[in-house]
Amino acid sequence: MTNTSGLEGVSTKRRRIAELARKAPEMVLTTLAYHIDMDWLYEAYRLTRKDGATGVDGQSANEYAENLEENLRSLLERAKSGTYRAPPVRRVHIPKGRGSETRPLGIPTFEDKVLQRAVTMVLESVYEEDFYDFSFGFRPERSAHQALKHLWDGAMSIDGGWVIDVDIRRFFDTLDRKCLREILGERVRDGVLLRLVGKWLNAGVQEDGSLTQPKTGTPQGGVISPLLANIYLHTVFDRWYIEDVAPLLKGRAVVVRYADDLVLIFEEEEDARRMMRTLPKRFKRFGLALHPEKTRLVPFRRPLHRDRGKDLRKRGEPGSFDFLGFTHYWGRSRRGYWVVKQKTAKARLARAISSTDDWCQRHRHRSIAEQHRVLEQRLRGHYAYFGLTGNSRSLQKVFQAARCSWRKWLGRRSGKAKRSWEWFMNLLVYYPLPPPRVVHSVIRSAAKP
Repeated sequence: MTNTSGLEGVSTKRRRIAELARKAPEMVLTTLAYHIDMDWLYEAYRLTRKDGATGVDGQSANEYAENLEENLRSLLERAKSGTYRAPPVRRVHIPKGRGSETRPLGIPTFEDKVLQRAVTMVLESVYEEDFYDFSFGFRPERSAHQALKHLWDGAMSIDGGWVIDVDIRRFFDTLDRKCLREILGERVRDGVLLRLVGKWLNAGVQEDGSLTQPKTGTPQGGVISPLLANIYLHTVFDRWYIEDVAPLLKGRAVVVRYADDLVLIFEEEEDARRMMRTLPKRFKRFGLALHPEKTRLVPFRRPLHRDRGKDLRKRGEPGSFDFLGFTHYWGRSRRGYWVVKQKTAKARLARAISSTDDWCQRHRHRSIAEQHRVLEQRLRGHYAYFGLTGNSRSLQKVFQAARCSWRKWLGRRSGKAKRSWEWFMNLLVYYPLPPPRVVHSVIRSAAKP
C-alpha cells in the first residue's frame, strides 16, 4: 500500500491543478494525464468501494488486491499507452419496491472503477473551480441536506414566489455524447483523458450474455458518470442561467440543482413564466427533453398573516412541490409564523414502509437479535436523511409501521399463531427499536410573521 508521503503528493497535485484552473478559467488544459502515476492510482484504489458486486470479468476487490502493485502498474501502462480496453458494464435488474417492477443496475469491473476514479480525481480538480454554488449533487463536501437548506433559505428570503419544478426525462440515458465531448473539449484537451472517456462511453452493456451498444447516455454505474453529468449540465443550464438569464430578471431568484434534479424559485411571476417557455428550447438544443407533465410551474407565495392555512391548497394559492424526497409546503411554525416546511414525500414514505415490511417478511426466520440489529440500522439510516425539523409526523409513521411489520411477521414464524401485543411489548424491552429523531435543523429564526 502507498505511504503517507504518496498521499500527500496526490493532494498537492490536486491543489496545483485546482489552482491552475482557478487562475485561468478560460484556459484549455492540455497536460493533465501526466499527474496520474502509481501514487495517484493507489489513492484511486483506496477511494474505490471494495464491497460491490463483480463486473463481467468476475474479479472481486480482494482478488485484485492479491497482486495490487502489479495490477496497478499494468493498469497505468495500458491507460497511458492507449491500449486499455474498457470492458462492458454488466447489467442486472433489482426489485423496485414490491411486485414485479425492477430497475436496471450497471456494474463495471473493479479495475475499471479504479481507473474511472483516477480520471475523475483529475477532472474534478479542474471543474470544481468552475462549478457554481447552487450545484450540489455528487460533489466533494456537498450534500443533499445542504441543497435542502439552500432551497429553504432562498424560499424564505423571497416569500416563496413562483416555483419551476424541472424534470429532465431519462437524463442519464439520453445525454448526447457528441455534445459531451464538445463540452469537455472547451476546458480539457488532454488526449489520454479524452480517449479514456470516449472508451467508457462506447464500452456497451452486457446482459444475459448479449452485448448492446447504446448511442446516448453516460456509462451505467460508472464512477465517472455523475461528474460527466455535472459537467454537461454546467454548460446546458448553470452557466447559461448565470450569464444569459439572471441579468435579465426583474426580481430575485433562487436556483438549486442536485445532479439532474432542478428547482427554480422566482419572485416575479413574469420571470417564472418566461423561463417556463424558454427552458424546453434550451434543453432540446442539447438533446434533452423535459417531461411535459412533471415539469410544472407552482404558485408558492407565502400566505397572508390572516390566512389560517387549512384550505389554502383547495383555493390553489401556495401549492407544494417535491425535491430530494421531501414535499415542500407552507405551514405554521410553533410560534405561529408562516414557514416553508419539509416532510417526507408520499412516494418515499410509502417506499420506506413497504421495503421494511418486505424485509421483515423475507427474513422472519432469522434470529430475533439479528432482525433487531438490521431494523435498528434501517431506522437510524432513515432518520439520518429524513430527520428534518417539522418532519416528526412522517418519522413517527415509519417507526410505527416498522414495529407493526416486525410483530406481524414474527407472529407467523413456523406456522405459530399470531403473537399478542403484550408479548411483543415485552420483547421490545430487550430489543427496543430507536424512536424518531430530528437530526437536521433547517427552520431557523428567519421565519416571518
